[in-house]
Amino acid sequence: MNHIALLLHRWAGLLMAGFLIVSGLTGAVISWDHELDELLNPHLTRVETQGRSLDSLELVRMIEARDPRARVNLMPMQAEPGESLAFGIDPLVDPATGRLYEIGYNQLFINPATGEELGRREWGGVWPVTKENLMSFLYRLHYTLHLPEMWGIDQWGIWFMGGIAILWTLDCFVGFYITLPRQLQNHSMLDPSRAGWWARWAPSWKIKFSGTFRRINFDIHRAFGLWAWGLLFMLAFTAFSMNLYREIFYPVMSLVTQVTPSPFDLREPTDKHQPITPAIGYAPIIERAREEARKRGWREPLGDVLYSAEFGIYGARFFRPGDDHGAAGVGPPVLYFDGGDGQYLGDYQPWKGTAADLFVQAQFPLHSGRIFGLPGRILISVMGLGTAILSITGVIIWWRKRAAYARREQRQEVQSPAMTAT
Repeated sequence: MNHIALLLHRWAGLLMAGFLIVSGLTGAVISWDHELDELLNPHLTRVETQGRSLDSLELVRMIEARDPRARVNLMPMQAEPGESLAFGIDPLVDPATGRLYEIGYNQLFINPATGEELGRREWGGVWPVTKENLMSFLYRLHYTLHLPEMWGIDQWGIWFMGGIAILWTLDCFVGFYITLPRQLQNHSMLDPSRAGWWARWAPSWKIKFSGTFRRINFDIHRAFGLWAWGLLFMLAFTAFSMNLYREIFYPVMSLVTQVTPSPFDLREPTDKHQPITPAIGYAPIIERAREEARKRGWREPLGDVLYSAEFGIYGARFFRPGDDHGAAGVGPPVLYFDGGDGQYLGDYQPWKGTAADLFVQAQFPLHSGRIFGLPGRILISVMGLGTAILSITGVIIWWRKRAAYARREQRQEVQSPAMTAT
């Protein structure tokens, strides 16, 4: 059994190594995506002009008038002091081709006091990589590898990394198993006949820095995997749950427990080249959202309104300027409305619902570390680096064993003719 587990761990690790190195290193960086983006691009995110902000609806009209090929899909309602407003943009369908216009940007930065356009960029764009899209490039690289659209499907990268996450989740148990003393691998630690199991297992948790490079590398791989096992499993499982949410995670959760479906769970997305045109605009949605929030006694102001053309759904989020970056990682409360007739569809309230709902809500906060605030984000950055190191040390272990095996085979080939001659 131990030999089979070793083989499974070895080949699963080799298959995952490159992808986990990329995800680990990018994850360590994107824990600070908002802060780093502002540091790199103050010309987009900061404004000097002081004065009363223009109405966001007026800014939407200005933006769409400047480029008739574009529609605003995210409308922020109020900027933080000294900061710009970042509007999300969707391309419209080109009547001549029946496909979306290639407008070259999906985010627009506006001076809220003047309506001046500060800049535009393709969030998550692949090429060229500049300081303006560097953070979003790394963000999408982290969970999609930027795999291109094929056969009209642009989800290949998300699905592939979701598959890697499943393999990683399973390998966490295999890796833990092979660290156990052989006497325990088929018996309980609590079995009295197995007394002294800790003395045999304790060296696995330690790094002997006075040893050879081979030994130190092996100790780092094994000891870090044990000490960080819980966090590694959490990262692996949450990566799977988010990348394969609609395909596996939500359907399975719905079979075994009571999960409250969101409006997005109840609809199938359209092809991206066949977006759903809203029959109702932002203004009536804003009015209905504010009225609904007043009935509920929500104190937070309306922070932004988004429109998903794939589902035909508006989402109105309530938060104070800047608070959307925190909220313990679960995000602000949201009200959903139909893009066709403005009908109220449901809501999302952080940390409310069934136990399964709370478990679903916790997936991103756990994966990003935001559930624990600043210390959690620091921990996730460290774990990102640790994941990369774990993969690198694992490859080194395999490479050195492979080289040793090759040398042994070579010696045997040299000795065999000599023995035959004798």
